[in-house]
Amino acid sequence: MTTVDPEFAAEQAKEARKARLFTRINAADKWFQVLGLAWLTPILKAAAGDNPKAQMGEIWRLAIVPVIAIAGFLLLWGTLAPKVQTSLGAVPGPQQVWTEAVKLHEDAGAKADKKAKFEEMVEKRNARLIEQGKADQVKSVAYTGAPSYYSQIWTSIKTVFFGFLIATIVAVPLGIAAGLSKTANAGLNPLIQIFKPVSPLAWLPIVTMIVSATVTSNDGLFSKSFLISAITVTLCSLWPTLINTALGVSSIDKDLVNVSKVLKMNTWTKITKLVLPSALPLIFTGLRLSLGVGWMVLIAAEMLAQNPGLGKFVWDEFQNGSSSSLAKIMVAVFTIGIIGFMLDRVMYALQSLFTFTNQR
Repeated sequence: MTTVDPEFAAEQAKEARKARLFTRINAADKWFQVLGLAWLTPILKAAAGDNPKAQMGEIWRLAIVPVIAIAGFLLLWGTLAPKVQTSLGAVPGPQQVWTEAVKLHEDAGAKADKKAKFEEMVEKRNARLIEQGKADQVKSVAYTGAPSYYSQIWTSIKTVFFGFLIATIVAVPLGIAAGLSKTANAGLNPLIQIFKPVSPLAWLPIVTMIVSATVTSNDGLFSKSFLISAITVTLCSLWPTLINTALGVSSIDKDLVNVSKVLKMNTWTKITKLVLPSALPLIFTGLRLSLGVGWMVLIAAEMLAQNPGLGKFVWDEFQNGSSSSLAKIMVAVFTIGIIGFMLDRVMYALQSLFTFTNQR
């Protein structure tokens, strides 16, 4: 009977546990990449004993260097800002901007409480009228108070996603057609080359006039201001998706095209089974670019058209001209940047779920 050395067995069990741990870390690394937390992977690997020296190099590159860069930026900002004088006073430093961010948060909470009290008052009034047998006098009263900072953020996010969705619905089928057919590509290419460089500031007056002529009131599903901003986003953001979709479809392996001919696939089966799976990485690249373009376009459109959202908040503060206006504008700038990063991470998460690309 063969006996097993207890020390050898314990060592083998230890190695097996370590291997399982590394497998979990590698699996989690995919989502760390999606969330922008790639620096966590080398920290976990170093803690698990996987070549600590090599992992320290990764920690330095992915975590420490970015922290040093951010700290250097804040130090430079804090040093130079007081030396730059504007019509509203000195440029606010990091401390003043943070203070205004806290105030905006507190103001949003106060406005939310005020809105809740108003809605509760209306509800009680309607309930009292019903008890008195005056149900015909019951009516809903919209809250007309000033929107909070968070509500303006939410308005901008809803608008950009609506415009982006419409752009995707238009761009992906057109891109597939352009990628599969040289004739369709010849027809679409001149339009793409002409309209792709057009600024949102040029589209906005046209969209405004058309929407104002076709939408006579704000009582419908969408308000005029929402449609104006969303359609402007659509017109400016569909081109990256269209171009990348056409490129992805036209670049699929020719052997796959030959297989579809041998199997006598119909057009729908060919697109869903062969074309889309092969072109998805480039399609998602186009979607990520389109969403980024749409977010930038939206802020400009809201500023120019005075439509509700972050762009209008920036413009209102610029026009306000108070001592805290510049700090509030800078809070909005950081907010816009952070939300833009988060939108890109959302698209990258979807890309990771549906494709095998390692693009980041």
